[in-house]
Amino acid sequence: MKTILCYGDSNTYGYNPSNGMRYPKSIRWTGRLQEMLGEDYVVIEEGCNGRTTVFDDIFEPWKSGLPYLKPCLNTHKPVDIVILMLGSNDLKEAFGASAAQIAEGAGQLVDVILDFTKEKQGFVPEIILVSPPEIGEGIVNSPFFGHFQTDAIDRSREFPKYYGKIAGDKGCIFVNAAERVKASVEDSLHLSPEGHAALAGMLYEAVIRISV
Repeated sequence: MKTILCYGDSNTYGYNPSNGMRYPKSIRWTGRLQEMLGEDYVVIEEGCNGRTTVFDDIFEPWKSGLPYLKPCLNTHKPVDIVILMLGSNDLKEAFGASAAQIAEGAGQLVDVILDFTKEKQGFVPEIILVSPPEIGEGIVNSPFFGHFQTDAIDRSREFPKYYGKIAGDKGCIFVNAAERVKASVEDSLHLSPEGHAALAGMLYEAVIRISV
């Protein structure tokens, strides 16, 4: 049995943009992935609303993905595959980060996974680095507008270029979610059920390629 650790933000948690609650497991991409893969895999959900790659929110510093990553990896070891999808929250106006800087933040997390797992579980998991979906055109009408400005749209469109380079440099499997997944019309940030289904399909294909 293989363990897949899904480390991400609200779109890994399963935030429902229609009501601010959480989608049921059968809707979330993580739950769908578990169903598709079957009993030979255990899919672990580690999604946190508002989580960044490495940036500290001055009001909620615990939402940085960096300090929790080692405890998370150690809790769930041995981990065979890590699916890392972070970066959308780094587009917030407060951080002033470029797409390249955000991808570098994701790269720092990849380095932690590589080094820490080698030390603590004796082998390095396969890492699937996911370039997050684009911010939707309707962000100006989103309840999250203000935290995210319209320039977040263009920066999010640059993610595949920079995430792809990080993945190549560090030996990760690269998945560009924007190829099939779009943000919901409700808030231009979080995924619809259809978006979760599409993302699950992409990641299923990536996991199966590893296992062949």
